[in-house]
Amino acid sequence: MSIPFYVAPEQAMRDRAEFAQKNIARGRPLIATTYEHGVLIVAENHSKTLHKISEIYDRIAFGGVGRYNEYEQLRVAGVRHADTKGFAFSREDVDARSLANLYAQYLNNVFTHEMKPLEVEILVAELAGDGGADQLYHVDYQGTITDEEHFLVLGGDAETVSERFSEAHQVGWDLATALNAAVRALTAEEHTVGVENLEVAVLSRQNGRRAFRRIDDRDLAELLAPTPGGPASEPLAQGPGTGDPS
Repeated sequence: MSIPFYVAPEQAMRDRAEFAQKNIARGRPLIATTYEHGVLIVAENHSKTLHKISEIYDRIAFGGVGRYNEYEQLRVAGVRHADTKGFAFSREDVDARSLANLYAQYLNNVFTHEMKPLEVEILVAELAGDGGADQLYHVDYQGTITDEEHFLVLGGDAETVSERFSEAHQVGWDLATALNAAVRALTAEEHTVGVENLEVAVLSRQNGRRAFRRIDDRDLAELLAPTPGGPASEPLAQGPGTGDPS
């Protein structure tokens, strides 16, 4: 009878963390930032059909980096939870904080008890109403949840991208300025990011109850173009919702 191979719990946790970190870092980063009318989310994404950024509920957005099929399952679960809670109670009872806590509990359970952790980091963003502060929650692969006041960066070389973005960050900036700063932060010396490789969405107070909007390539090109006469106005593109299956 063979003797099972023993691994100390501390070593097992370190190995799982290293495995998840290494694979998440291989992906392309995502930036979320507050701006004058809400929350802007920008991701480098070479696919036009596999979205990193999606709507969860009226004023709540989801962003994921890492292994697509894993964070897509989390997104779908979040949509179902939000719909059920909104139907059973009221739409106002659905909030990003409780949703982020549910994600954190699930990711922690997988990281602690399963052989392989989920190779994902996720963003849950909520547009505030009545003059409140917009919410940005970051949930990592081991279920650690943090709330950020102005911006956050997920995936890829997050530390380097965050440093570049923080140098340009302004409180209450307009959409065009925030978007240009995000694209510059995603761009390295030997790596440029074109409009066709960007996925951009906003949660905007100008959009009504369904605050989530995707920004298409045409509007992106206008926002990223130099505007001598002043900043570009905010586009209201593609109608309410995301078009993603839930």
